[in-house]
Amino acid sequence: MPNNKTILVTGANGYVGRHVVNKLLNLGLKVIAVDLKLTDIDPRAEKLEADIFALSNDIYESLNRPDICLHLAWRNGFNHNSDSHIFDLPLHHNFIRKMLDSGLKHLAIMGSMHEVGYWVGKIDEHTPTNPRTLYGIAKNSLRQSTEVLVSNKDIIFQWLRAFYILGDDSRNNSIFSRIIKFESEGKETFPVTTGNNLCDFIPIQELAKQISLCVTQDKIAGIINCCTGKPVTLRSAVENFIATNHLNIKPVFGTFPERPYDSPELWGDNKNINAIISNYEDELLRK
Repeated sequence: MPNNKTILVTGANGYVGRHVVNKLLNLGLKVIAVDLKLTDIDPRAEKLEADIFALSNDIYESLNRPDICLHLAWRNGFNHNSDSHIFDLPLHHNFIRKMLDSGLKHLAIMGSMHEVGYWVGKIDEHTPTNPRTLYGIAKNSLRQSTEVLVSNKDIIFQWLRAFYILGDDSRNNSIFSRIIKFESEGKETFPVTTGNNLCDFIPIQELAKQISLCVTQDKIAGIINCCTGKPVTLRSAVENFIATNHLNIKPVFGTFPERPYDSPELWGDNKNINAIISNYEDELLRK
């Protein structure tokens, strides 16, 4: 494990970012956390409150010349058809271009299964993409534009594709956060779809671990699915969430139709992330 490396984490104060910063620090890495506000960041990190899109052309120098950049920054990730995804896309591209032009040699960016669009079955790094939301379109476009920027260059590029995230429910905008909200309001039931869709759910702490292990190694690059590889029905996930948290509220399945862009069965191929975890564990045993 290259614990002498410095990792810049953009969007560090976000839903995923705070957990990743903590994991990286626990692995012994030096972390530069950058965001507009850094209210909930682990105090062991070096903190930079800044708008990364407003920094000058010597942005790499301004951000203390990190060895690795983990780009998590993204607005309105829970609102899949917000116009901000398209409006912000050139800003993300320009930030990445400036960092690479200034000398960055290892770049990792947070992706999403929504880049793929409607797909039935397992998603791997070769699955074709045809996104159906503005969020998916913007993420997919950023991946493609970055692939052009790094082509034929000595740059490590990792695209970390996330799936459905569980945990830290007061800070996200998932069905699970709404269940908590309805329970706190004293409601006895909450509306939901049929719950029959198969999804790849990953706890936020496990996702943070997978992301951290991805960026602290350079043997495996390209598209890496950060996932469990195990499809579970939404119905099962909801029922388990209610039981685990000892809630009294009851789901009313079938109230809403499925979203037209949600696939009935979709999960990640976890062979790359499993190899990364295995390599890390083997390295620990050799120490």
